[in-house]
Amino acid sequence: MTSGPPAGQELVKMSVLARLSGVPAATIKHYIREGLLPQPDVRTSKNMALYDVRMVERVKAIKELQRSKFLPLKVIKGVLDGVHPDTDEETAQAIQKTLDEMASHERRTRAELLASGADENDLEFLQQLGLLVPDLSEGQEVFSGDDLRLLRLLGDARKAGLTARMLPPSILEPYTRAIRELVRVELQMFREGVVPLAGNNLKELAETATRLSEQLVVILRRKMLLPMLKQATTSLSLAEAGTNKKGAPSPSSRKTRGHHRKNRPPEKAEK
Repeated sequence: MTSGPPAGQELVKMSVLARLSGVPAATIKHYIREGLLPQPDVRTSKNMALYDVRMVERVKAIKELQRSKFLPLKVIKGVLDGVHPDTDEETAQAIQKTLDEMASHERRTRAELLASGADENDLEFLQQLGLLVPDLSEGQEVFSGDDLRLLRLLGDARKAGLTARMLPPSILEPYTRAIRELVRVELQMFREGVVPLAGNNLKELAETATRLSEQLVVILRRKMLLPMLKQATTSLSLAEAGTNKKGAPSPSSRKTRGHHRKNRPPEKAEK
């Protein structure tokens, strides 16, 4: 265990940190693992630790940067450490407004989700990935908007027969990495191509680009899916053909050679 805190420093449990910041404990722990927050000041036991209550403001800042500027955690760490990226406040506000308009306004608590059949482990994992960010301002975890759409999509997949063994929640991790890179490219292109030429129309163009980009991703994915599947199938067929050519003989050739051996006259014994 570490030594006690400096005089005047207030330490709190993770549950208190989550309540004061409005961010779930699982998400805060993820921030700590990613290096955005310090390790606990005091660890009282293997499963119990105390944190500086001043972390609350930093936790709130991380959450706000995720929601309003759509920045990955590595960039957020740089922002909080004093390295400010080239972001545009007006663009971020316009994108947030458009996303809010497109999202559902339904709200459900964690208890309601679990009662309706949601899996506790799925919720925990998705929160760790930062894909679920519930609101804690009402004293309990409340999910809304795209959080609910994501959970409903996973539920529909299960009902359709795509079991957790076929498509585990962990499959969203590589999806998240790939889409995060896509978003990074989109924002870079927008800042470099649209922002310098938008003039007074920046807000309207940002809203339009946000709507169009979602449609564009759907169309491009659909156009690429079958060609890439055919390419993968062709590569697999060529690989199998090469194995048969270089490796073991085909069944027909083995049968033929076996027939020849069967009808071969016996060799004479050496004298």
